Amino acid sequence: MRLDIDRVTIEAAGIRLVEDVRLAVDSGAFVGLVGPNGSGKSTLLRSVYRALRPAGGAVRLDGDDVHTMDPRAAARVLAALPQESSAEFDFTVAEVVAMGRLPHRNRTAASDRAVCARAMERTGVAHLADRGFLSLSGGEKQRVLIARALAQQPRVLVLDEPTNHLDIAHQLDVLRLVRDSGLSVLAALHDLNLAAAHCDVLHVIDGGRIVASGPPHDVLRPDLLADVFGVRAHRVRHPVTGAVQLLFDLHPPTTT
Repeated sequence: MRLDIDRVTIEAAGIRLVEDVRLAVDSGAFVGLVGPNGSGKSTLLRSVYRALRPAGGAVRLDGDDVHTMDPRAAARVLAALPQESSAEFDFTVAEVVAMGRLPHRNRTAASDRAVCARAMERTGVAHLADRGFLSLSGGEKQRVLIARALAQQPRVLVLDEPTNHLDIAHQLDVLRLVRDSGLSVLAALHDLNLAAAHCDVLHVIDGGRIVASGPPHDVLRPDLLADVFGVRAHRVRHPVTGAVQLLFDLHPPTTT
């Protein structure tokens, strides 16, 4: 399924947070959104998973505007992992993952349980099924929420900082899982090296606008990283995969 963000503008309290953003996620592609804090990444993603309605433009799934779709129909094809998720009640892990099946209430209970079991196995949380969600570590919670999104069986997956709270092994494992899922994925990522290693296409957002787009090796240029992130970057190649990887340091202070 193809996701199109077509000239989306988002405003809040009279302030324009995102302006005229256009990007596409082809079917089965893993597209990354990178930029400094406050650049508009999360705001843009909220418009994709229907938490914010754009002031202008449209978000489309195979041509259908997500904001005019029936909510249950939209949830059957698009799942999201927001940056911040809260739970007021201490559901078990199995119950949290089962929430991903709510858009598919016509399924049998047995098939729902099988889907949830596979999602928990894929994310390495099956052994936590009977634990209370609130008793988990931050990394465990994150993997449970990814399992819930996978249990939803979407065709498009929107992820806002999916590697938050994860140790390096689980960061690599989760992104490989997402990469191999066959879903159309749009993910906001802070770690530029993880983005370079896993994404087909990167879009750099700064001040609410897309300032660069393309394959990671074309986009992650030292001059652009200096302008957008305020750091000095040194490009190297991963010795095994050949992917661009970056070493950073701060610009030396200017002297007068």
